[in-house]
Amino acid sequence: MYNLLLTLLIIDCVLITIAVLMQPSKTNDAMSALTGGADDLFAKQKPRGFEAFMQKVTVVLGIIFFALALMLYWISSH
Repeated sequence: MYNLLLTLLIIDCVLITIAVLMQPSKTNDAMSALTGGADDLFAKQKPRGFEAFMQKVTVVLGIIFFALALMLYWISSH
């Protein structure tokens, strides 16, 4: 059981990395990199299309990651 969960965790880590790298960049110029994007802090723009899908995928993969990590911890402690 431990090896199966560990394998699933490693696969999830790779998928999270791919999902984060596939997300579109939010910075448009070098100035926003220096200011940290503070001028866009209060802009209310909902992500649409591919960006919204990738955000949901990243959240789901993150939840799966934490669940698998907790299960691995629980199995290894007992």
